[in-house]
Amino acid sequence: MTRRRQDRVLGILMRRGDWVTAATLADQLGVTPRSVRSYVTAVNARVPGGDAIESGPAGYRASAGAAAALRAGAEPDPGTPRERLHAIVRALLDADGGIDVHATADRMHVSSATLEADLGRVRALLSGSDLALERAGSRVRLAGSELAQRRFVSRLAHDEMDDGAFDLDALRRAADTMAIPSEALGAFKTDLVARLGELGFFVNEFAAADVVLHVAIAADRVAQGRALEAVHGEPDATRERIAGALGELTERHFGVGLGQGDRLHLAALVLTRIVVPGSSDDPASPGLDPAIEAAVRGAVSRAAQDYLVDIAHADFVERLALHVQNLVHRAREQAWSRNPLTRTLKSAYPMIFDVAVSIASELSEALGVPIRDDEIAYIAMHVGGRLERSRRAESMLTATIVCPGYYELHELLRSSVDRSLGRSIEVTGVETRVDPDWEAIGTDLVLTTIEPPLGADGRAMSDRIVRIQPFLTDADVERVSAAASRVRRARRLGRLRAELARYFAPGAFVRGLDASRGADGMIRDLGALLIDQGVIDGDYVDSTIERERLSSTAFTDTLAVPHALRMTAERTAIAIGVSEQPVAWGDARVNVVALVAFSESDRPAFQTVFEQFVEVFGEPDSASRIIRRSSDRSSFLDELAAVIDG
Repeated sequence: MTRRRQDRVLGILMRRGDWVTAATLADQLGVTPRSVRSYVTAVNARVPGGDAIESGPAGYRASAGAAAALRAGAEPDPGTPRERLHAIVRALLDADGGIDVHATADRMHVSSATLEADLGRVRALLSGSDLALERAGSRVRLAGSELAQRRFVSRLAHDEMDDGAFDLDALRRAADTMAIPSEALGAFKTDLVARLGELGFFVNEFAAADVVLHVAIAADRVAQGRALEAVHGEPDATRERIAGALGELTERHFGVGLGQGDRLHLAALVLTRIVVPGSSDDPASPGLDPAIEAAVRGAVSRAAQDYLVDIAHADFVERLALHVQNLVHRAREQAWSRNPLTRTLKSAYPMIFDVAVSIASELSEALGVPIRDDEIAYIAMHVGGRLERSRRAESMLTATIVCPGYYELHELLRSSVDRSLGRSIEVTGVETRVDPDWEAIGTDLVLTTIEPPLGADGRAMSDRIVRIQPFLTDADVERVSAAASRVRRARRLGRLRAELARYFAPGAFVRGLDASRGADGMIRDLGALLIDQGVIDGDYVDSTIERERLSSTAFTDTLAVPHALRMTAERTAIAIGVSEQPVAWGDARVNVVALVAFSESDRPAFQTVFEQFVEVFGEPDSASRIIRRSSDRSSFLDELAAVIDG
């Protein structure tokens, strides 16, 4: 029973915020429901009263003590393979001459064969790290530069962090696993952010904890006599100022004096990770690289054209280019920046994330650097920020107020509605009669101070009619907001139902995916169904697999939507694969794979199909119903329509 799996259970429940069955949790973790019960018991044991996870007939739900349980530290068992692995890595990092296999095995109270197996795991961890194990007889040493060793420590610490968590408590736990001094992390971060603000910079709080971890690693290594001597790049005035601040704060909080090499190296990390370049008034701040700006402008223009999104604006290109300039520095240094919102952005805003993937793909090719999921998520945040204003305008609903005239009562009510709900509802009409023609009111919502007539069945005429008080109350505002949400959802899902009926390809349905084929193989299997119908060719399938390698299309816990970045299909069509048991899809496990082939002529449908399809499968109960009851294409469409109609 591992802490990591316990934390994954807790993380899923906290994200869902509702009841989740043991079977669903077991599917997501790839374990049995019995194991889930043991994880829940272990999590509840972390907090007094055992109230982290509530159990009931509907399954499990995060309770009042969930956050405390996630933060609660668990004393590691030094005898576990993971703790032994960490001990071996620390020993290799600390010993210039390496370690003796037999002596180390005796010290850890394991056999030499067990230690040899652990060294094999260490070699696997070193893959892609510019480090290697060198052996001479029974002695093994870690070969590689000091900078590569620090990056390796940082990566191991990140691997220990909770899924999606990047707060200071999670950072402290991760640091402790690698024996990095963690006591002063919080105070150091607070002072660092304040000092950078004083220097005129805007700070990216999401990445600040990551830089703090690097500072702690540097302090630990310098204390052991392992300072960085080389200065990377010609230090300018801005870098020198930040280096000075870092040196002062590190000595104050960690009690370690950093040399020039370490100060300037950490200053470079700050400049490329947690501050916005150009936000400082310092005239010596580095400007924008014209080549990067041109690459960003080209990638944004292509994405705007392909996805029909309004992002091709000079101010947006400039801000994104400044971010990409830092991204390029990070990529060349293999110093990636984590984004704790990656999973949320992917599941909640799949279309925006896909626009970001398109931009990242163009930039990766143009600039010659790889761009990972966390970095794509930062690009998605830029794209989402630019689109938010137009998305808000599109989501605006119209409303008619029904308020029989008495002095200026209807005017006061309209003013109250505008003040409390004006960002989401536009009042386009006011009825002051006591007997309005209810059927003739065509706005999205009707806000009435009098009782509306009932329908023939004795029920309310429509869900869009909301009863409010003549003097608007907080409860009224909540009811209107809830009704508006229902209308928007019905509108979105109604469009989805109309589109899906057109696009589901006859015969392109598979019940029982072959998990042994892997994601690439399943894409090819579903793609073959569309190839047979003349919708796509082999190149489209290859492009879909290439897109999948850029960033996983597992947008929810149950659904993957593989697709190509270019809309080159003869017509838009969808091939569906359903599996009762989840299949591995990248780092996730899914039950439904929807291979979507989009044509150029159907670009306007992309957002409707893409986002709302993901929305349906983002609701666990709806997804479970569709998966369980779909035996063929017809029943899949029937269940999908039933879910959409509520």
